[in-house]
Amino acid sequence: MGAFFSAALILISLGSLVYHGGPNYGIDFKGGTLVHLKFKKVAPIAEVRSAIAELKLGEFSIQGFGEPEELLIRVGQEDNAEGESQAKIVEDKLRDVFGQNFTVERVEMVGPKVGSDLRYKALMALIYSLVGILLYITFRFEFRFGIAAIVALAHDTMITIGAFSILDKEFTLPVIAAILTVIGYSLNDTIVVFDRIRENMRLKRGLKLEDMLNLSINNTLSRTLLTSGTTLIVVLSIFFLGGGVIHDFAFALFVGIFVGTYSSIFVASPVLLLWQNYQQR
Repeated sequence: MGAFFSAALILISLGSLVYHGGPNYGIDFKGGTLVHLKFKKVAPIAEVRSAIAELKLGEFSIQGFGEPEELLIRVGQEDNAEGESQAKIVEDKLRDVFGQNFTVERVEMVGPKVGSDLRYKALMALIYSLVGILLYITFRFEFRFGIAAIVALAHDTMITIGAFSILDKEFTLPVIAAILTVIGYSLNDTIVVFDRIRENMRLKRGLKLEDMLNLSINNTLSRTLLTSGTTLIVVLSIFFLGGGVIHDFAFALFVGIFVGTYSSIFVASPVLLLWQNYQQR
């Protein structure tokens, strides 16, 4: 049952990524200009969108941010345009339309070359972390445990990225930080289960591996659920009360920790059993 559920989630995630042409990279990764505005009253999104469209700056997006009075305007990087000039053009246009009814809270600019470099480095950070984990688990336990852990972590990472793709959320550096955090958290849960499996292998040599895995999971289940439950309460507090700045970060943590708790129980151990059965053929 768990295998079908995981396979379905991964297929949905992959399908969404293919449909959207990959993750919805934010300015961090593809370059562009971000302008954060705060209006004195509820932000007039439709009027702002109409005003920006008249500038013909190319690709842009406008979304609410935090409070109803706040807006985020993202403008894609044009080959012959500078981020600073784009931000100034946007502000001047909006001043003409809205006067002094808003303030510019912040402006961020990332060139396309920098964005490409950050995308590459983010990918390498994920790959290096998974390779390092494989080596660590192999040294601490056995190679088969390392493979099972990597499969579980890849499962968590793919589903978290898929959730962002399905909801068309932007993929930014804070999201990468959240995914790396999720990898560490999920690994911790998995190691707790693996440690109990290793201990039971030593103490209960007569048990079949399948029974030993079930016993070990039952031994650690209450600890896993209590730890994950309290962590999710904190993450939900950040999600609802932390404001728009860390909204996506908290969302990635929530999805990743929820899926990571599931994978440490229903993915890592079954993969270990499959590996053992394959070797015994």
